[in-house]
Amino acid sequence: MLSCDGLRKLYEDHLAVDGVSFSLDPGNIGGLVGPNGAGKTTTMRCLAGLIPATDGTLQVAGCDLSDGGSNSLMELKRRLAYVPDDPPLFDDLTVGQHLEFIGRIYGVDDHRRKSTELLDYFQLRDKINAGATTLSRGMRQKLAICCAYLYDPAVLLLDEPMTGLDPPGIRRLLESIKNRAAAGATVIISSHLLAMIQDVCSHLIVMQHGKLKYFGDVNHLRTQFPNSKSLEEAYFEATNTLAAV
Repeated sequence: MLSCDGLRKLYEDHLAVDGVSFSLDPGNIGGLVGPNGAGKTTTMRCLAGLIPATDGTLQVAGCDLSDGGSNSLMELKRRLAYVPDDPPLFDDLTVGQHLEFIGRIYGVDDHRRKSTELLDYFQLRDKINAGATTLSRGMRQKLAICCAYLYDPAVLLLDEPMTGLDPPGIRRLLESIKNRAAAGATVIISSHLLAMIQDVCSHLIVMQHGKLKYFGDVNHLRTQFPNSKSLEEAYFEATNTLAAV
């Protein structure tokens, strides 16, 4: 479960997120979309507990982040995985050592078997002894996703996760996201590639200039703009219409 009520984030004199509210239940996949500078990454970082919200009430995976308490943040780390668009890895660890480290600190049962299954699924098995610095951009992305999946978080926040992935990698990623949601996870995926995520997302979260412009069922947005042939066209019609209001 994820609930965001009146989220505001102020950086000195810049209001990056202005009164954003939405909620997603377990099993929901929210597509967070909007132009550059819309406030998408700031929203995700607030939900992940990485930066404090200026105002608003945030409930993520059963943790209340509104008071900024350290106990809530520690518990959130056990229940949530956040994968940024340029995931930080440990330069001195191999692929296999990354998963070994995550498995141990999260106390994952049978983590070596699960690690092997994830590496096989994302076609990284032959890179198990490769150092992180030797990996391509797409392989680094897949490794970060494997680490996030290893401990089965209740909430997944994926910021531009398809960056650097080839078409087969994108297909496997989207398939894995659907599988995670089917198993009960709440997922937010931020992407500019609307044509690729339209068949994955159950909900759409449209942001523009720090404000929420649309939140709701994906199909409902299409019905609002019946002449649109795709989610992408409906999105552009929605943002153009709303920007003029």
